[in-house]
Formats: sequence, C-alpha cells, structure tokens
Amino acid sequence: MSPRTTFLSRLLGLYFLLVALAMFLHKQVIVDTVVALVHSAPLLFFFGIVALLAGLAMILSHNIWTGGALPVIVTLLGWMATLKGLLFLLLTPNAAAGFYLGTLHYAQFFYFYVTFCLILGAYLTYGGFKTKPSRRPPAPSKE
Repeated sequence: MSPRTTFLSRLLGLYFLLVALAMFLHKQVIVDTVVALVHSAPLLFFFGIVALLAGLAMILSHNIWTGGALPVIVTLLGWMATLKGLLFLLLTPNAAAGFYLGTLHYAQFFYFYVTFCLILGAYLTYGGFKTKPSRRPPAPSKE
C-alpha cells in the first residue's frame, strides 16, 4: 500500500467519523445549514471552490484504480469531491436546492447519509491504520 493511500485513508476516515458523530448530535443544525447553503449563491460559490480544490488535490496526488478497495475508494472520494465542487460552482441556488433537497431528499434521508458516512469513515480509518505504508527504496545518488 502506498504511503499516500495510507495517509489519505486515515485522514478521510477520521474526518468522516468525526463529522458523522457531530451530525448525529446536531441533526437540525446540520439540516438547517445545508438548506441555507444551497439557497445562498455566495456560499455555494465559496464551498464549490473549496471542494473543487480538495478534490483536484486528491485526484492529482492519488489517482489509483488498482491495488484493492482502499486505494480505489480514496480515488473515488477525490473524484466525488471534484464533482461536488463543480456542481456547487455551476448550479444556481434553485437548481442546487432542487437537487440536494428534492432529488436526494437530504432532510428525509439524513440518518441514511450520516450512517453511510460513519460506515465509510470506520472502513477507511481501519484500513488506513491496519496497513503499513510500503517504504520505497531511496533513489541511487548521482555522485
């Protein structure tokens, strides 16, 4: 397993676990925040830039489609963050609200989404800390 896969699975796993825990504890605050976010063009733009930047950083540093489930899931999360960032940047507030609140039924399926994040976070955290990153031999010196 590459050191980058190990690092990103640990980072993303802990992130998903902690965010899911906070979401479980503060459901109404989270739902209200998402509703406010998708109705605000400046917030959509700001979070779109942040998500796009994070997604592109993951894609450019970790675009691995082989080696088992862990590296592929980390890669998919990078692509999903990129897509989410693009959606936030390109959709109008009405379209974003229709998609997240209407099509995805965020408020109605809140506990499903949070449980999914919790399971994904547990898997990534376990996989990241269970695996030892492979050490690459140092490059030969050119003396």
